[in-house]
Amino acid sequence: MRDTKASSPGNDAQGGHTSPGGDVEQNLQAIPESSRTRSVSGQFWIWAGANLAPINWVLGALGIQLGLGFADTVTVLVAGNLVGMSLFGIFVLLGQRTGATGMVLARAAFGRRGNYLPSAIQAVLVIGWCAVNTWIILDLVMALMGKLGFVDADAANVGPKVVVAALIMAIQVTIAWFGYKAIAAFERWTVPPTIVVLIAMSAVAWFGMHIDWSYAGPAGHILHGGPRIAAMTTVMTVIGIGWGITWFTYAADYSRFVSRGVPRHKVYLASVFGQFLPVVWLGILGASLATKSGSADPGKLIVDNFGLLAIPVLFLVLHGPVATNILNIYTFSVAAQALDIKIKRRALNVGVGVLALGGVVFFVMQESFANTLSTWLGALVAWVAAWGGIMLVHYLWVDKRKPVGIDRLFDPIGTRRLPVVNWAGITALLIGIFSTWLFMYGVEPIMQGPIATAMGGIDLSWLAGGLVAAGVYAILGPRVHARYATDAVQGVAAPAGSDVVSGDPVDHVAAAVDAAIPGEDLPDVAVMDVAAVDATAPMVAAVDAAATPASERNSALIAE
Repeated sequence: MRDTKASSPGNDAQGGHTSPGGDVEQNLQAIPESSRTRSVSGQFWIWAGANLAPINWVLGALGIQLGLGFADTVTVLVAGNLVGMSLFGIFVLLGQRTGATGMVLARAAFGRRGNYLPSAIQAVLVIGWCAVNTWIILDLVMALMGKLGFVDADAANVGPKVVVAALIMAIQVTIAWFGYKAIAAFERWTVPPTIVVLIAMSAVAWFGMHIDWSYAGPAGHILHGGPRIAAMTTVMTVIGIGWGITWFTYAADYSRFVSRGVPRHKVYLASVFGQFLPVVWLGILGASLATKSGSADPGKLIVDNFGLLAIPVLFLVLHGPVATNILNIYTFSVAAQALDIKIKRRALNVGVGVLALGGVVFFVMQESFANTLSTWLGALVAWVAAWGGIMLVHYLWVDKRKPVGIDRLFDPIGTRRLPVVNWAGITALLIGIFSTWLFMYGVEPIMQGPIATAMGGIDLSWLAGGLVAAGVYAILGPRVHARYATDAVQGVAAPAGSDVVSGDPVDHVAAAVDAAIPGEDLPDVAVMDVAAVDATAPMVAAVDAAATPASERNSALIAE
C-alpha cells in the first residue's frame, strides 16, 4: 500500500474539524473505523425496507398499462434488476472501502468545485423523490379514508392530502434527524413484520383472486414485433435496469458505516439481494393485480382487489414509502454538504422536508400518475447512467493504474491534490446525458429522443448514456488524473478511515464479488463490534448466513 499525505481524520468538507467524541455525521468526513459496524445484515434491512414500498408494485403494473403481457413484464423485471442491482453492489463496496459518501467520491472525477454539478442534481432530484413517495402515501391514505367514509374518494381532496403530507413529512424528517443508527434501527424493527403482511397479501392475491397468469395484453390490442420490443425496452429503462441505476448515487452513503474488516462479498450480497428481492417480488405482485384492474394507481390496485382487507394492509404498507424517504432526506443532507453548504446535517433535513412539500403539490395536480412516474424515472436515468459510467471507469480503471489516497477528497477548497474543475468528468457527464436523451423513448413527447424515435420507439437510453460517458471519460480522464497521482508527502501513513484504491485484477468469478473494487488486501485493523441485543436476531442470522459461502462456514480455506 502506498503512503499518502494524511489529512486529519476529523476534517470535514469545509475544512473544519469534528472532535473524536462528536457526531461523525454532522459534518462531512470519512467515517472512522471506530464508528462503523460489523453487522452486514443492516445493509439488507436498509435496502429491503427502502424497496418494500407501493411504488414497486406500481412499477410492475406500469408494464401492463403500457400494453405488455404478464410474462414480458416479469422477464423485464427479473433480467433488468439482476443487471442493475449487480452494478449497484459495486458502489456499495466503494462506500465501505473509503468511508465516503457518493458525492464526495465523485470529487475525484469532477473536481473539488466541479463536483457541485452532480451534487446539485442529486440534491434536487432527491427532493423530487420525497415528493413522489409521499404522493403515493397520500393516494393510499385517501383510498383507505374513502373506504371508511371519512372523505369522498372520487374527489380531489387537495386540502386533506396536504395536511396528511405535512404530518407524514414530519415523521420522516424526525427519523432522518437522528442519522444512520436511527435509520438502521427503524428498518431492522419494521421490515420483518412488513414482510409478513406482504406475504399474506401476496398469498391472497395469487391464490384467491384467479389471476390470469397467461395474460398477453389488452384484448384486441396485443403487441407484436417492433411495438412489443419497443415497449419492453421502455419498461426496462423505467423498472428494470433503470431502477437499479437510480440507486447508484445512494449506495455509498450507507455502506460507509460498515467496517472494512467485514468481507466485501458479504456486504455486496446483502445489499444486492436487499434491493433485488423486494423490487422483483412487488413488481410481480403489481403486474398480476394490474391484469385484473388495468390500473397503475396504487390506491386502486389495493382497494379494487382487496376490498376491506385493504384496511390492515394499508396501515402497514405505509412503512415502505416512509422507509424510502428517510434515505432520501438523509442523502439530501450529505449531498448538500458536498456543495460546501455550511449548514449542519440536521438543519438540512428540515429544509428538504419543507421543499418536498412543494413537490407533493405538483404531483397531486397531475392527472396521469403513470405518465408522471415514467417521465420522472426516465429523467433520473438520464443523468445517473452517465454519472455511474464515469465513476466505474475512474475507480475500476483510471485510479487503479495510478492510485491516489482517498483522504484528499476531504481536503478544503483550494487544495492542490484535486483539480478545481475536472473538465474531463464534466464533459463526459454532459455528453452522456445528451446521449441518454437521444436514445430515450419515454411516455411524454419531451422524453422521446430522435434516435429512439427513428428506431420505432426502442429505448436504449441507459446503455447509450452509460457507455458514451464512460468512453469519453476513459479518453480524457487519465491525463487529468495523472497530474494529481503523486503523493504530496512520502512516508506519511494514511489515517484510519482513508484508503488507497489499488491492486491486481481478479482471476475467477467467485473472487470478483469479493474484490469488485480492485485493491490490495487491507491489513488487519482493530474494529469495534457494535452488535447489540436484537429482537430480530433469527432473521438477522439468516441474512448473515445466506451471505456466507458454505466453504467459509465449514473451514478457513478462504483467506480474506
